[in-house]
Amino acid sequence: HKVLLAGKKAVGVRYERKGKVFDVSVEKEVILSAGPIGSPHLLQLSGIGPKKVLEDAGIEVKHDLPGVGQNLQDHLEFYFQFKCKKPITLNGQLGLWNKFLIGSRWFFTKKGLGATNHFESCGFIRSKKNVEWPDLQYHFLPAAMRYDGKEAFAGHGFQVHIGHNKPKSRGFVNAVSDDPKAHPQIRFNYLEHEADREGFRACVRLTREIIHQSALDDYRGEEIQPGIDVQTDEEIDAFVRQFVESAYHPSCSCKMGTDEMAVVDSDTKVHGIDGLRVVDSSIFPTIPNGNLNAPTIMVAERAADLIQGHETLTPSSAAVHIAPNWQQQQRANPPKRKIKN
Repeated sequence: HKVLLAGKKAVGVRYERKGKVFDVSVEKEVILSAGPIGSPHLLQLSGIGPKKVLEDAGIEVKHDLPGVGQNLQDHLEFYFQFKCKKPITLNGQLGLWNKFLIGSRWFFTKKGLGATNHFESCGFIRSKKNVEWPDLQYHFLPAAMRYDGKEAFAGHGFQVHIGHNKPKSRGFVNAVSDDPKAHPQIRFNYLEHEADREGFRACVRLTREIIHQSALDDYRGEEIQPGIDVQTDEEIDAFVRQFVESAYHPSCSCKMGTDEMAVVDSDTKVHGIDGLRVVDSSIFPTIPNGNLNAPTIMVAERAADLIQGHETLTPSSAAVHIAPNWQQQQRANPPKRKIKN
């Protein structure tokens, strides 16, 4: 339900189990790890958050902390699909009998098509010149279908999952009631910033260029999605708005920092409240340039050392490759082949 406060100190939590509500006191700290939606919502239910948001929700303001629930970010992606000229893709394995054979082989031998998620190839590239590090992420799948296996292409096909990893659009998580069972208002404001729309235009055009190189001539068939007729900025924007999906990487809604919108400090402690930490992906200042699993584990490991008073690891000084001509060129060399429409 919420964190219990005595003045500006966290002293316990209130929770519900099997319809009964319990209050539990803590001896040292409350550690909140409810995720990028749950953590800010619980803070707000506890009276910690933007004053106006709390007042509008009918929640008593215990601590005005304007950044709670703000700065929400996520990764988006879409499927770029092509027909395949050869009958070698997973689209030929979708029948019930084939699924039974694949599942049985994995169950008994832990081998075969069931032993992999099939995203065995990926990559990162820069979207344009003057971008210092790769900001587009690719996953390649030997099938043309949705994540859940629905809406599969009837013939053989393959697809590229592509997304812009450094969005500038920001959303929020706001409590709408003091009832902990009432869902908060969640708004990501996807594609609100022009730079994000520009990034997805680059996704479409660069992906076409990659797939039209000679190495794929024997496999590349007709473009299924977006469709070769989707060419202009306006057409690409319309396609992206219709078909883009969340990559399920919400984060940054209780960001770490020292500015007025920061929620936690570098020790994961909530600003202005004693005995309260947040430890999950909500405390990222900005969304990482890739998947969130490893960074979230890193945050948890670091926080565990801090909480237990262990000596933390020395920050890495490993060199990061940056293209020497990144300010002048999007790539080292021109494409070997221009796109064929």
